[in-house]
Amino acid sequence: MHTLLLSLLLACASPREIALPSPAPVVQAQGLTRIDGSPMPAEVLDGKAVLYVNVASRCGYTPQYEGLQALWTEYRDRGLVIVGVPCNQFLGQEPGDAQEIQSFCKLNYGVDFPLLEKQDVNGKDRSALYRQLVGDGPDVKWNFEKFLVGRDGQVKARFASAVEPSDPALRAAIEAALGG
Repeated sequence: MHTLLLSLLLACASPREIALPSPAPVVQAQGLTRIDGSPMPAEVLDGKAVLYVNVASRCGYTPQYEGLQALWTEYRDRGLVIVGVPCNQFLGQEPGDAQEIQSFCKLNYGVDFPLLEKQDVNGKDRSALYRQLVGDGPDVKWNFEKFLVGRDGQVKARFASAVEPSDPALRAAIEAALGG
């Protein structure tokens, strides 16, 4: 119980925008696997700004799916891709298999933005994607941490879990990454 409380306090006490290491990491989005096990086609991400979010279906931040879907709907025609990355490393809050996760997201939040296969964002088994996103910065603290990658593949901003998709600072960073 103390571990849960401490984890929740740390997640809530984290800064809104997390400082990036200098230089900012560059992300090569090749070799990504969708939640259905198929490869993510390069053209889905090439030349786009991408918001990567480690997601979970049993988290206090799970309602952010609604806001992420709204961002996707609003900005996809301008070149933003939202990518959900299921992760079960934070108190087992994403225990489902690929089908359960996909069904949960679609049925409860109407999610139609890309979801990747479940992966680790921290530790010795950290995925290649998260090794690139995090670089030599601090570990991901909780579910729904957000990494904004520009069209050039460089990490432009990193936001704490508590930052809602509608947050003005996140929206301003997206606008800047899209070039307008």
